[in-house]
Amino acid sequence: MQRIDSHQHFWQLSRGDYDWLTPELGVIHRDFGADDLKPLIDKANIDGTIIVQAASSVAETEYMLSIADQNEWIFGVVGWVDMLADDASDVIKRLAKNPKLVGIRAAIEGNDDHEWILQPQLAPAIQTLIDLHLTFDCQGRVWLLKTLLKFFKTYPDLRCVIDHCAKPLIKDGIMQPWADEIAEIAQNTNAFCKLSGLSTEADHHKWTKADIAPYAKHVLEQFGADRVMYGSDWPVVNLGADYQSWYEAVVHFTSEMTEQEQQAVFGGTAMKFYLTRGLHDLFG
Repeated sequence: MQRIDSHQHFWQLSRGDYDWLTPELGVIHRDFGADDLKPLIDKANIDGTIIVQAASSVAETEYMLSIADQNEWIFGVVGWVDMLADDASDVIKRLAKNPKLVGIRAAIEGNDDHEWILQPQLAPAIQTLIDLHLTFDCQGRVWLLKTLLKFFKTYPDLRCVIDHCAKPLIKDGIMQPWADEIAEIAQNTNAFCKLSGLSTEADHHKWTKADIAPYAKHVLEQFGADRVMYGSDWPVVNLGADYQSWYEAVVHFTSEMTEQEQQAVFGGTAMKFYLTRGLHDLFG
């Protein structure tokens, strides 16, 4: 079973489309590329990764695809399109000609309208994702979970994943309503969840595994290993930890699971979720 990091980023500041990436972010306000990440995944015995969009531009998606084409260990790219554009379906189809495009992501938390994702105008783009066996990453926060529940129920045939466990309020030690709402999604939809990004929501570089364990274990219990996937969120992880310490934390959180379940979290689930497009293309 291949071991997969289901969530990492690359960026080149001179490209100019990372509006959120300001000097105030310190250690991550610099270029990060494949040569920076490869030694880190080698140390953690990770075989490959999924690059996820960090800018709301098609140009960045093309940039990521070019990097993926140059590195065999980059298994897939989660890109971005303007889902409300009249040509959204055409753009998705064009990008999908590259077999390494595995899905797109919407930064739902960045919209002032908390029900943005429920707009019926998104339906053509979403149907194109379904038709092409592509996936949908949902970047959201705790207060958007009720909206995501409606979205997942509206499009049950769309393979969706919640990034970073919807960013629970770990630093403040608050479990509710996050715990109940994420459990409702797990129990009543087909959505997946990434075990990623939690160290960034904790007390930066001061957190312990015990601080994060209740949140990580709740996700594992509710979704099960076959719907949870490990992600580093590198290099954003450097705000609150580093690649190895977060990887070791997830190893700890999954230590009481069976070997088969651990294999799912560290690769099998991501492979099932992201990398089945080629099988659909071959066998229908």
